[in-house]
Amino acid sequence: MAKMKDFGQRMRFLGFSIFLNSAANALTISTNLGSAVWTGSSVNLASWIHVPLGTTMFIYGIVITIMNQLFLGRFDRRRFVSNILYIIPFSYLVEWIGYFWDWLGVSQLGLPARIVIDIIGLTGVAFAVSIYQRCNIIMHPNDDLSYIIRFRFLHGSSIIAQWASYLPPVTIIVLSYLATGQLHAIGFGTIWALVTQGAVMGWADVHVFSRLKHHVDV
Repeated sequence: MAKMKDFGQRMRFLGFSIFLNSAANALTISTNLGSAVWTGSSVNLASWIHVPLGTTMFIYGIVITIMNQLFLGRFDRRRFVSNILYIIPFSYLVEWIGYFWDWLGVSQLGLPARIVIDIIGLTGVAFAVSIYQRCNIIMHPNDDLSYIIRFRFLHGSSIIAQWASYLPPVTIIVLSYLATGQLHAIGFGTIWALVTQGAVMGWADVHVFSRLKHHVDV
């Protein structure tokens, strides 16, 4: 009975975190001041290959899902399926909620307001990742990569794991720029995320819904 109650609680937190993650990522895109590194790389990849953002994020997620299996060193069917299940709603929610933020006029606000909103969005992303990593039911493959690195190779260090997991998106950003000569959704917010996201996630693990503990399985 206790396990069922715990699972139900984790499912509710998971649903909330998916919406929070989608809305916060879309908000950072709308500010046009720089998004989280993974999101920024998706926006640039979509521009490079001329595919809608939602579809690009979905395909990108499948590639990272396969990478996660390689890092685990074995095929984990539950993890593979959970990664796919996460990216289906998330990828398209980011695109659709982005239209809503644009409709509200976020992109038309003055620079000081957009800086504050960008920081709020990036903080929301870090909080969401902390929540669904602790739930560990289904997880975005990008953040599952960080989770695997964090607990399998780095003894639980959220900051170092976050930096290590940024190698694929940074590579995509560089290749996209070389191919198109343009950068999108890269700027102040990207640097902010690079410097702070791991630390904010670590803080959120302790202070945001503190009764929700890590369910480690690597």
